[in-house]
Amino acid sequence: MPDHIHIFIGMRPHQAVSSLIQNVKTESSRWIKNHGHSPNFAWQEGYGAFSYSRTHVPDVIHYIENQEAHHKKQSFLEEYQDMLKAFAIEYDDQYIFKEPV
Repeated sequence: MPDHIHIFIGMRPHQAVSSLIQNVKTESSRWIKNHGHSPNFAWQEGYGAFSYSRTHVPDVIHYIENQEAHHKKQSFLEEYQDMLKAFAIEYDDQYIFKEPV
């Protein structure tokens, strides 16, 4: 998708999500800029991380593989807010992702 990505990974309990996201953002930004794709590319500050049980793996993979069709019906921001609600995560609108400019 042009305005976000979904990454589905397995992690060990001692690994920090924040360190993983920092590494993904740093290395992908470097790659994008070094390969001339977008010299002004930048990630937004935040991210969302959700955990799923092993039994949900096929469903999550299917969802990610079909996200383009899904996003024809629902925007990224709508999807994200629905996920926050589904996981019973309280949030303040001022900290929610912003539409890319």
